[in-house]
Amino acid sequence: MPPLFDPIDLGAIKAPNRILMAPLTRGRSTAGHVPTPRMATYYAQRASAGLIITEGTGISQEGLGWPFAPGIWSDEQVEAWKPITAAVHDAGGRIVVQLWHMGRVVHPDFLGGAKPVSASATTAPGGAHTYKGKQRYEEARPLTRDEIPRLLNDYEKAARNAIEAGFDGVQLHAANGYLIDQFLRDNSNFRHDKYGGSIENRVRLLGEVTQRLADTVGADRVSVRLSPNGDSQGANDSSPYELFGAAAAVLDKIGIGFLELREPDFEGTFGKGEVEPVAPTIRKSFRGPLVLNSDYTIEKAQAALDSGVADAIAFGRTFLANPDLPERLETGAPLNSDVMATWYSQGDEGYIDYPALDSVAA
Repeated sequence: MPPLFDPIDLGAIKAPNRILMAPLTRGRSTAGHVPTPRMATYYAQRASAGLIITEGTGISQEGLGWPFAPGIWSDEQVEAWKPITAAVHDAGGRIVVQLWHMGRVVHPDFLGGAKPVSASATTAPGGAHTYKGKQRYEEARPLTRDEIPRLLNDYEKAARNAIEAGFDGVQLHAANGYLIDQFLRDNSNFRHDKYGGSIENRVRLLGEVTQRLADTVGADRVSVRLSPNGDSQGANDSSPYELFGAAAAVLDKIGIGFLELREPDFEGTFGKGEVEPVAPTIRKSFRGPLVLNSDYTIEKAQAALDSGVADAIAFGRTFLANPDLPERLETGAPLNSDVMATWYSQGDEGYIDYPALDSVAA
C-alpha cells in the first residue's frame, strides 16, 4: 500500500502527501467572528500538509456558539479570509473550510437570548464556553420543517462565500454532536416527520445538505466529517454500524471528494471509542478516499494505509505543535509537544511560535 508521503487525489484536490491537517478550533478570530491576520501566518506555516482543513467555521450566527471562532456568512468575514487562503497558496498549500452549525451546542448568549435549534427539544450535557465564562447548555427547540430550506440556503451561501474567499473546497461538519450529528443519532432525534424515526429518515438532512453543497461548488470539492463510534457531546446511537453505513452510502452516491472519520480508539487521549471501529463498515459503502483521524502516530497511520481501511490520515494536535509535521514524520525528527493552556487563547503564544526544524537548526 502507498506510504504516507505519496500523493493522492482527494476529489478535485491533488494532495502531495497523505498527511492532512485536521480541523482544530483555535479561537483567534475577533469577538464578532471575523478572521484575523495572525491566522494567515498560522495556516501558511502548515502549508506542507497534503491538505489543510480549517477550524470549524460558522455558516450563520445561529450556528456558531464558540468564543472567537470564525464565520463565513458576511462580506467582512469573506474579505478577511482572502489573505489567509492566499498565504496558504503562496506557500504551496491547499486549504478547505469546514462548515459548522453547532445546533443545540450554541448557548442563547450568542443568539440574543433566543433558543438554539436542534433535531428535537433536547439539551446537551455539560456547559458552553461563552464570553461570560462557562454556562450550562439550555434546551434547544426543534428545527421546523419550514426552516429546512432556510438552513440549506445558509449552507449554500457559506459554500459560495468559501469559493469567493479562495478556498479549494468545503467540508461539512457532520460529527462531534453538532447539528447534523444531532439529526443522525437516535438519542437526540425524536422527530416524527421525514427527518426522524428510521435510519433512512435520520440521514436525510445529511444527504440534502451535502447535495446542496455539491450543487454549489461541485461534488469533487466537497468532503464530510463523521464521528461514528460513540458518544459525542451527548449524541449517540444504538446502531452505529447500520446508521453510518447508510450515511456513507448516501455520500457515496453524491460522489463527494473524500470522507473523513474522527474515530478514537479505546485508549484515545482526547475522547474514547465505545464500540469497535465503524470505519471497516463505512469502507464497504463508500468508494471514495477515506481519511481517518484521532490519536494517530506515524506507525499507526501507516498501518491503517497498509490494511486498506484508510487512504490518508488527518493529524490534529500533532499539527498544532509541529507546523512542518510531514517533514518531521518523514525524517524521524522529534516532535514538539502542544500546550493545552494556549489551545484557545487569543495571542500568538502557542499558535504561531512553535518552532519548525529549520529554525531549530539555525
